[in-house]
Parts: sequence; C-alpha cells; structure tokens
Amino acid sequence: MKAVNHKDIVLSHPDSKKDTGLWFQDSIEFSHGVSLRVKIKNVIHRLQSPFQEIVVFETEHLGRMLVIDGITMLTEWDEHAYHEMIVHVPLLVHPKPSKVLIIGGGDGGTAREVLKHPEVTGVHICEIDEAVINVCRTYLLSLASSLDDPRVQIFYEDGARFVTKGEGTYDVIIVDSTDPIGPGQTLFQQAFYENMKKALSEEGIAVTQCESIFLHQGVIEGVFAFARDIFPQIGYYYTLVPTYPSGMIGFFFCSLRHHPFSQIDAERAARLKGLKYYTPDIHRASFSLPYFAAKYFQPL
Repeated sequence: MKAVNHKDIVLSHPDSKKDTGLWFQDSIEFSHGVSLRVKIKNVIHRLQSPFQEIVVFETEHLGRMLVIDGITMLTEWDEHAYHEMIVHVPLLVHPKPSKVLIIGGGDGGTAREVLKHPEVTGVHICEIDEAVINVCRTYLLSLASSLDDPRVQIFYEDGARFVTKGEGTYDVIIVDSTDPIGPGQTLFQQAFYENMKKALSEEGIAVTQCESIFLHQGVIEGVFAFARDIFPQIGYYYTLVPTYPSGMIGFFFCSLRHHPFSQIDAERAARLKGLKYYTPDIHRASFSLPYFAAKYFQPL
C-alpha cells in the first residue's frame, strides 16, 4: 500500500493490481492508533480555511463524505445515526422545546433534525468557520438545505463566547462539535459547561458530543468530573456510526430538571418524519453502558 500525504489527509493506492481505487485513511492522532479506510472515487472539493482543512470526497459506496483536518465528520450513508440521536433525545424529553441553540453543526444535519419538531420556533446556529457552511451548502445539500429555513439564524462566532450572551434564552442547547483539538477544544472545558447552564431556560437541556467510550475514556472522565457538579441531571449515551473509528460516538445529557429517559414524549416521536435510526426504545437503551464505561458514571 503506497500512502500519499496531503497535509492532514492520507490517500493511499493499493498494491494489488485488482484494486485500482483510491482510499482515504482517517487521522489516527486522536484515536489511539485506530484508523478507518474508505474507498473514494474522487476529491470533490478541498479548502484550507483560516481554522482548518475542509475536504469533501465522493466515496465508492457511502455517498459524499466530509473530512475536517483529516478526521471523518460524516458520510451521507450513516450520518442519520449521529444527527437523529444528538437531536431527538433532548427534544423529546423537553416538554416544549421552542428555542434551540446549535453550537457547531455547520453541515446542517443537526438543524435538519431539530426542524422536524413543530414546537421549535427559532434555531440559532453558532459556527466558528463560515467555510464549513459554504462548502456544505454547495456539496452536501441533503443536510445543509435545512440552513435556509426561515426559523434558522446563523452566527459566525466562537461558540464558547457566544453562549455567554443569552442568559436564560434557550430551551435546548446542542453542541455538535469536532474533537477537543483545534477550534473545538474550549467546548470540552468547565467554563463552557457553566456558561451553557446560564444560557438555558428554567427547564433547559444541553447535549454535547463527547467522543467514544472505547477510545477517549480520559476525555469523558474529565468532562464528567465537572459536569456532574454543574447540572442536577446528567447522563451519557451513545449511537452507532460505522464510519467513525470505533463505530460509535457518545454524548453527555445535561439537564436542569428532566431525567434523560423516564418521560419520553412518544406521541411527538411518532409524528416525526423520515427517521432512520431513532426510536424511543433506542433512546432508553442508549444510556445503558457496558461495565467498563458505566463504572465511571453515577447511576441515573
């Protein structure tokens, strides 16, 4: 296998004469030496923004693929498993999720799922890198078309600073961030979680992307160590995403009042259109963790 490095991207040509394709290899810097290889047809777009390198591939079998700084963000094939779970878990627990803040989420997938809830009257998206939104609006319309909805307002700012501006404003905050390296690093720190709490309304819920229980236990333990002292209700849950290095990724559920799964609004869930992954049963089951992970968390 001959590898070709393009800054943070690793593309490889197989040695086998039977396979003349090109493969993308996920960066292993943040994944304990575990990597992912996806066969691609071609590079559709590549851009170095002021913050990061953004690449869109056309894959052989998984649709289009978004890669940032050499790390897989999504493929069209399995992105629903991530976006449905980061959104519908908090929105179906909150009794009336009217105002929603999305930090990150420039691809539009999280907004697409939020907008399936008719109770939502306004969605603020705070994305630090305008280039992410511009690229996705051009090349990933199955997600980014949601950004043109009149209920959506986009702010190009640092999410850690933006969240300090709206005390008591949001019913739900969803942090759809990159890994805790580069621009996403501040979103895994105690001060950010404290400011999220202040930005929530009285019954507010925040959900944050928080890595894999297999690969990033140190990150998860670090967040839990301070988050449990900030929010009265806290839980950790996960979803299965085959094109992420460990095949899964998790989220922290941080609530000022509501338990993460004791009162799921099943009637509202049944009215949601176009779901591929989320169900109320999956919702409940996703909080059940294997022993090696559960021992790091207090019982719900």
